[in-house]
Amino acid sequence: MSLGERLRRRFARPPEPVRAVVQASADAEERVLAWGEMARGQGWLAATSRGLRVVPADLRLDEAGDVGVLRWHEVGAARWAATNDGGGTFTVTALAEVEPGVQAREPAERYALTDAGDLPAVVRRRVDQTVVASRRSPLPGGGGVLLVARRVPGQAAREWTVVFDDDADRTDPEARAVARAKLEEALAAEQPG
Repeated sequence: MSLGERLRRRFARPPEPVRAVVQASADAEERVLAWGEMARGQGWLAATSRGLRVVPADLRLDEAGDVGVLRWHEVGAARWAATNDGGGTFTVTALAEVEPGVQAREPAERYALTDAGDLPAVVRRRVDQTVVASRRSPLPGGGGVLLVARRVPGQAAREWTVVFDDDADRTDPEARAVARAKLEEALAAEQPG
């Protein structure tokens, strides 16, 4: 991509469907931060102040309010693999709360982009900003658990969650007890005094 193309892209307005989705948001403060054009004319992957949105190319503008958002603190992983032509593939793994304080990884979603623009850097920065602390602990019998403290918009306190490496460990009483103890240790370490 030439310097002129980069400058044009940097100061360009988002595509109309992307703007329409953000304008239809329940959050009047939501703004488009970056977007990438998906391959085969499928639409756009857009980073907003609230999270990631997949905006289909065939979106009817009166349905813009129906486009969901994966909020930044719900992104477990976002991996970018660039190609030499300005595009690449984003692999995004969402986290879903399966019980209070316990999250599970959703199946990874892959988005092939023909033009990524600033999207990879913005996604990286936004996801990193939500993670306050992260600790991996081994579990008996193998495997492990990830303890993560995240900033959640609208909450003063950070939110600690547990993510098991293997979903089967969530039903193992011994693994759950170890994870609970590790989480209590992490919470206690945050308490003053």
